[in-house]
Amino acid sequence: MFDKIGVENFDDLIKAIPEKLKLNRPLEIPALSEMELLAEMKNISNRSSTGLTCFAGGGVYDHFIPAALGTLLSRPEFMTAYTPYQAEVAQGTLQVIYEFQTHICRLTGMEVANASMYDGATAAAEAVIISCGASRRNKVIVPESLSPLYRDVIRTYLGARSIELVTAPMKDGTVDLNRLVDLIDEQTASVLIAQPNFFGYLEDIDVVSEVAKKVGAMLIMSVDPVAQALLKTPAEYGADIVVGEGQPLGVPLSFGGPLLGFFAARKKLVRSLPGRIAARTNDVDGKTGFVLTLQTREQHIRREKATSNICTNQAICATAAAIYMSLMGKTGLKKVALLSAEKAQLAAEKITAIDGFEKYGGGSFVREFAVKTPTKCSEIILSMIDNHKIVPGIDAGRWYKGMDDCLIVAATELRTEEDINRLVSGLKEFSKSNVLSGM
Repeated sequence: MFDKIGVENFDDLIKAIPEKLKLNRPLEIPALSEMELLAEMKNISNRSSTGLTCFAGGGVYDHFIPAALGTLLSRPEFMTAYTPYQAEVAQGTLQVIYEFQTHICRLTGMEVANASMYDGATAAAEAVIISCGASRRNKVIVPESLSPLYRDVIRTYLGARSIELVTAPMKDGTVDLNRLVDLIDEQTASVLIAQPNFFGYLEDIDVVSEVAKKVGAMLIMSVDPVAQALLKTPAEYGADIVVGEGQPLGVPLSFGGPLLGFFAARKKLVRSLPGRIAARTNDVDGKTGFVLTLQTREQHIRREKATSNICTNQAICATAAAIYMSLMGKTGLKKVALLSAEKAQLAAEKITAIDGFEKYGGGSFVREFAVKTPTKCSEIILSMIDNHKIVPGIDAGRWYKGMDDCLIVAATELRTEEDINRLVSGLKEFSKSNVLSGM
């Protein structure tokens, strides 16, 4: 190899690398057997993860992932698959995408879905842009109870476009319906609302849908795929576009990424969908085959006619989600949602029984809820992590002014009653010490 590239030795090969970046000592690798090495690596991994019990949510959730998922996902035809431009050599990848789309359509009640997107936030941004193009209007309404991260991404996407983004205020954890209704008019292209919202509460979608339809505005829903197993489908609410974050469907937390967004819509909008779509067809011999279809990305058509420049569909995460939904099935997903709801109800009941803690807002919830705390949430979170190895939730004050005493707590099927009791015990301890120090 050195002869071919014209260098005499390894040092010549790496001489372009600055000396300060080179490791000028031997690697300190102990002489371990494979078994001992794996045990040591596991210890290092455990130290780096700190073994925290997670009650945080806000869009990314700690759900159980079946062991079979990792085995299937690691198959080389999935793990190393490239963008399926050539259908004749990418049938497996295209079939997985098609099955993912089918699952999303069944989950949402929509007629078409794409091959997934970067994450839920970018899917939401693409949805509002499509609504403006389809309606030829330039006003979009989002409630304050929609994830602030989603609203930031939408605002960024719309920054170079002549689209007005209007935020409807929130009241007690859900959108102020009276204010929202007043904002919807004949210039409104769409209303984007989450079910459940950022605080975990259920919005009154029927009212929003009815008012939006009266003026010809589209209803866009951002939904939680696990909660969907228990709730009315967006199609039943009359939604035109449905988006969401697919991470709860078999994708690990991984410090918040990578994620995958799903995007579904009514058939009339199929030619406006961003990204790619896989379809099933028959070849010249009548055999079933899969292809990419209705390509509207700028890689395939003239840029000025493209509906999107999205270049990836987070394929490996979408494959994980497809495998997860196939393994769980309708009954399994519903059981996950029910268990999560039961754990969340139990946690809410026990936390709000602690002196100084009370439920924020009066909305119904599935697996996430908000509580008012006796002091700043940031202090509670740090104390719980340091003293009890528990992440008790997320601090609403990071995004909402004047809400630094509002803790958003999420519970999934992974959280045991013992975990919940440890959380409650830690919060009681903090509350007691806080009262004593205040005295």
